[in-house]
Amino acid sequence: MKKLTSVQDEVEGLAPWFHNLHLPDGIQTAPDHFLGDFPRFKWREIKDDIPEDLSGWNVLDVGCNAGFYSFKLAGRGADVTAIDLDPHYLKQARWAAGIYGLKDKIKFKELQVYDLARSADTYDLVWFMGVLYHLRYPVLGMDILARKVRKILIFQTLSMPGNGIEIVSDDLPIDDREKMLNPGWPKAAFIEKKLAGDPTNWWAFNKAGIEALLRSCGMKITKKPSAEVYIAEPDPENPSPAETWNYSEYLSAIGKNWKKEAIHKIKK
Repeated sequence: MKKLTSVQDEVEGLAPWFHNLHLPDGIQTAPDHFLGDFPRFKWREIKDDIPEDLSGWNVLDVGCNAGFYSFKLAGRGADVTAIDLDPHYLKQARWAAGIYGLKDKIKFKELQVYDLARSADTYDLVWFMGVLYHLRYPVLGMDILARKVRKILIFQTLSMPGNGIEIVSDDLPIDDREKMLNPGWPKAAFIEKKLAGDPTNWWAFNKAGIEALLRSCGMKITKKPSAEVYIAEPDPENPSPAETWNYSEYLSAIGKNWKKEAIHKIKK
């Protein structure tokens, strides 16, 4: 009983929590979460579409928060690199990793998505849920992230209402732009100020926009296990423009010498 009180005190000392972790002794970190048992209910929607045995897999958890998904993936045997830009969440995650006995399976790092461009590391599985709409530069973030995926991308983002998807031609005539107003045209709503009181909510893509973005970043959608959640893999037959004709712009955007590196790539 004394141990239970001690853990509860530590949970309260690390508040506020956004992830409701179910700790081994039955304590929950955010039992009154406004979204319900979050993110446990999201995990239940996806877990059967992820290999049960991830032994030998390297996983990247982007925007790990208090580490819920990192713990689930490490529990299946994966070696996880978990990043977040908020030191408060990382403090929670490191503490909880000790409680779960997973300290040796997870490396927590204080990083932005864009920081990943400075690393050559790639991962068998990249977990990217609930982050895209917080990026002011979402396409750049996705171009960086897509380069990190060796096998599987788990992707989720806030979306606009509606499920329409329009078949878009490879080349739209300039006088045909009224088609962009159709509900199924790939698009994103820009949030200038706040959404749900949060100034970091920048974009809401529609369904067509999400799927087009994934394809444009060189990914092939293989499954959609629930609303707003996509499973994708690299598509060698449809490489991102950031890997081909738009490579120099990508290099410039991540702060590299595009003239030098683009010429080097062409020579290779």
